[in-house]
Amino acid sequence: MILALIFSAIVGFLAGKFMNTRKPWYINILLGMAGGAVGDFLFGLIGFNANGLIGSLISGVVGACVVIWLARKISK
Repeated sequence: MILALIFSAIVGFLAGKFMNTRKPWYINILLGMAGGAVGDFLFGLIGFNANGLIGSLISGVVGACVVIWLARKISK
């Protein structure tokens, strides 16, 4: 559980840096969690299976970027 939170925080932090956001650390964890789920779903749609640490990291960051993008579109 602790490792999942740390991993989610890393994913959220990387996505936040990539998308140039300034969110608090707890928002980064939530974005990382949501991004992991969204990334796994999106990668599954196109036929990729993100296994291992690097695959999960990539799919999580991509998913978190999608979540950030959608949040920006909805908030406007």
